[in-house]
Amino acid sequence: MREWLSQALEQTRAAFVALLLGALLLYALWPWLSGHARASAPRTLVFYGFSILDHAITRDVFPAFQRRWLARTGENIELISSFAGSGTVTNQIIMGVPVQLALLALEADAVRLADAGDVAPGSWLPLPYYGVVNRTPIVILVRSGNPKGIHDFADLARPGVRVVHPDPLTSGAANWAILAEYGAGARAHPGDPDAGHDLLLGIWKNVVAQAASARAARTQFDLGFGDALITYEQEGLWDRARGRLHGEIVYPRSTIFTEHTLVVVSKNVASNDRALVDSLVAFLWSVPAQQMFVRNGFRSVNQSLADADTTFHRIEDPFFVADLGGWERARPGIVEGVWRRRVLKELGR
Repeated sequence: MREWLSQALEQTRAAFVALLLGALLLYALWPWLSGHARASAPRTLVFYGFSILDHAITRDVFPAFQRRWLARTGENIELISSFAGSGTVTNQIIMGVPVQLALLALEADAVRLADAGDVAPGSWLPLPYYGVVNRTPIVILVRSGNPKGIHDFADLARPGVRVVHPDPLTSGAANWAILAEYGAGARAHPGDPDAGHDLLLGIWKNVVAQAASARAARTQFDLGFGDALITYEQEGLWDRARGRLHGEIVYPRSTIFTEHTLVVVSKNVASNDRALVDSLVAFLWSVPAQQMFVRNGFRSVNQSLADADTTFHRIEDPFFVADLGGWERARPGIVEGVWRRRVLKELGR
């Protein structure tokens, strides 16, 4: 028994010594090992965007850029991304998420980032097309066969029509939709100063469901809520291309073209990442990238590509936020002034 205990103690002592030596060796080699791991790990880009961009960026645009960068530099890069309502993305950046690039649904959110000190004021304006990467008009999705006979925004104000709408507090699409609704009313009755307000009021009387983003509102509609959904054309085109559109796209006579703004959050871009970030920024406006956006249902800002593409429906009376005085006037005047302070108050909400 004593001999067995002696052998066991000796074995335990040997194992302990081996473990100690291993730990000391690992400690000695740790700076080299960690440096080697850092050197071999691919660099990452952090890209956030509004909800409907997910597939276009993660499955098409970034992989194409990834291949181009590898061919040019021999370096592998990876993408860290997140997609949500534009207001939510903006709030996340303001709260400190280390985003390097953000493609927002509207310039007004870029202004919010500038006001919060996260980007330089107007820093997106020197970019191509004043920072606008792509466009899509606001349209109406209806049930198959269009049983409610909806053909324009005015039809959404009729009694008995139930409307699904993204939430203006978090969704860029909702802010665009309010401008589309207001602008359509104003343009239909140019001599009536209350025409925009009246159409907004009529539509919002019939809003039965709201969601945090255009994509979430689409999910509500697909689950059976409402008779009509106000959303981006891209949403309908993308699902129709995949055979998943369980409804029809209705094009209002007058509607707004949404314009989506890129911001570079320079405070989150390390000096050794600047060339990489700048290269991706430039790639977003290249012909290959613009064609990828088009394949995903967006309309190109490149006029030659837009003119050559006959697959998109012609809008009879298109307009832009610039026609409403730009976001510096449209947000306080229409979204805050007319919709929030007048329409919601009149509806008791």
